Amino acid sequence: MSAPSPLIDVAELAAALDAATPPALLDVRWALGGPPGAEEYAAGHLPGAHYLDLDRELASPPGAGGRHPLPDTEVLAAALRRAGVRADRPVVVYDAGPATSAARAWWLLRWAGHRDVRVLDGGLAAWTAAGRPLDFTTPQDGGGDFVPEPGALPTVDAAGAAELARTGLLLDARAGERYRGEVEPVDPRAGHIPGAVSAPTTENLAADGRFRPAAELAERFAALGVKDSTEVAVYCGSGVTAAHELLALTVAGHPGAALYPGSWSEWSADPANPAETGA
Repeated sequence: MSAPSPLIDVAELAAALDAATPPALLDVRWALGGPPGAEEYAAGHLPGAHYLDLDRELASPPGAGGRHPLPDTEVLAAALRRAGVRADRPVVVYDAGPATSAARAWWLLRWAGHRDVRVLDGGLAAWTAAGRPLDFTTPQDGGGDFVPEPGALPTVDAAGAAELARTGLLLDARAGERYRGEVEPVDPRAGHIPGAVSAPTTENLAADGRFRPAAELAERFAALGVKDSTEVAVYCGSGVTAAHELLALTVAGHPGAALYPGSWSEWSADPANPAETGA
């Protein structure tokens, strides 16, 4: 029997929210340099959703480990308990639409040991397009009991990423122009980790903003060199959009790939690390 999809559609989520025991629903809207997600949440969110702050609760402060290091376990635990996350209760996460920050929350919960986490495919945009209602009230805090146990999903550090670029497959989930070093709007240097393969997350999505079907994603990743026998890791700018790639890989039937949490923001800050440019 195949594993259940890590994605959930609007109709399925609406039915689940009407059940006697609905899933814990997490709003993790975030955009690099964009408006604060908390403001967007206050302007309308899915009924019963709790807001989680990616910068403060789903990451540690920026530093030597990059712009979005993995969060302190106690900080993460407190945020999840506030949002009603329990070990025996399914969790659904969503963002504004492309699933970039939702995938970060999905990956973190799975990495922390939660077994039942799904992402709303298409996010808030799909929900509202289907004519579903929004809420403007904040649900009561508390009720969660989930205790994170980090390590359930694999990670690599800078040395591990460099090694996989030589011996396995290292995917760069950033936009192609950043991979090629044509632009670098955020991090210290332009380019990519030597040997990495460009795999922009935008190519995981169909024109409607939802993920492409599993078979199409499997074809995409096969063309990039992903095989069942290949050890794979993914990086991006700071470990956020890389989670989107890992979500797509899971949909495609390759759930074992690792995340490089520090990603390019960590790698490029160390002058000892080489950088390649071009295709």
